[in-house]
Amino acid sequence: MGDLFLVRHGETSWSRSGRHTGSTDVPLTDRGRAQARALAPLIGAQRIGAAFVSPLERARETAELIGLSGFRLDADLREWDYGGYEGVTTAEIQRTRPDWFLFSDGVTPGPPEHPGETAEQVGERADRVLARADEALAGTEGCVVLVAHGHFLRVLTARRLGLPPSAGALFQLATGTLCRLGTEHGRPVIAAWNVSPPT
Repeated sequence: MGDLFLVRHGETSWSRSGRHTGSTDVPLTDRGRAQARALAPLIGAQRIGAAFVSPLERARETAELIGLSGFRLDADLREWDYGGYEGVTTAEIQRTRPDWFLFSDGVTPGPPEHPGETAEQVGERADRVLARADEALAGTEGCVVLVAHGHFLRVLTARRLGLPPSAGALFQLATGTLCRLGTEHGRPVIAAWNVSPPT
């Protein structure tokens, strides 16, 4: 079975300033586009059996710039729903909640259309994505590429390794980077992490 390649979208103005960006459709910056283009040779060197992409613009544009075509949009790949913390930085949250940490403390409720998610709810989405990825991997000799968002991909990695969703806290993930999840002796492992070619 092939490997699972994870791509975090390139930089946006909100990611650069540390604002939690869940459902807000912020476009890539010029640097974000350059980051994505720099990943194209690494992706192009792989035999790709299937690709799944978050429907948000920053992920879709990243997928196109790294050279993916024929990818499937998957709503389960969207970023964590930050509820009332959408657009707010960690420093701003910690002014009133000094020890706040997303993976253990979660978010405050937002509007009805974006009420916020727990780590466990994000983990449930990640499990569904992994099931679809495994189905695709079983039907091809190539790899599967997922293009999505930082916090979501961290939770997905934890779930791939058999860890609870909150263990995504252990995997720092920068914008415009590539990761590879493979196997060793039949067990899931991180084969490469936070790969960032020069831009």
